[in-house]
Amino acid sequence: MLQILDVLRDRGSRYAVSGGPVADRAAVDDFLRDLKHAKKFAKATHNSWAVVLSADGAIKNDDGEAGAAAVIVKMLERADLRDHIIVVTRWYGGVHLGGDRFAHVVTSVRAYLEALAKS
Repeated sequence: MLQILDVLRDRGSRYAVSGGPVADRAAVDDFLRDLKHAKKFAKATHNSWAVVLSADGAIKNDDGEAGAAAVIVKMLERADLRDHIIVVTRWYGGVHLGGDRFAHVVTSVRAYLEALAKS
């Protein structure tokens, strides 16, 4: 599992990104369970995630951050990254970010994809 903590902060909200290879829906569920075993991720406001599985196509969950998972799916498809989950975590800071939250999801996924390319 690759984790990048504190990708960015904006008006009190903090963003992090995690991900790793997954072969099927069961592996997605295992990945998410393992991620949420870490107390800081379990206490996060949102753990939005997406994956494009070779066998099943795109699977996603906004986890209350409406539209975030669709952004992740689009970026996975553009990168042609299959069978790899990306989770963008947000700890809400008390101020609504409006449309800026989508830019922050993009920034987080970009940071992940760049780190993945270097590894």
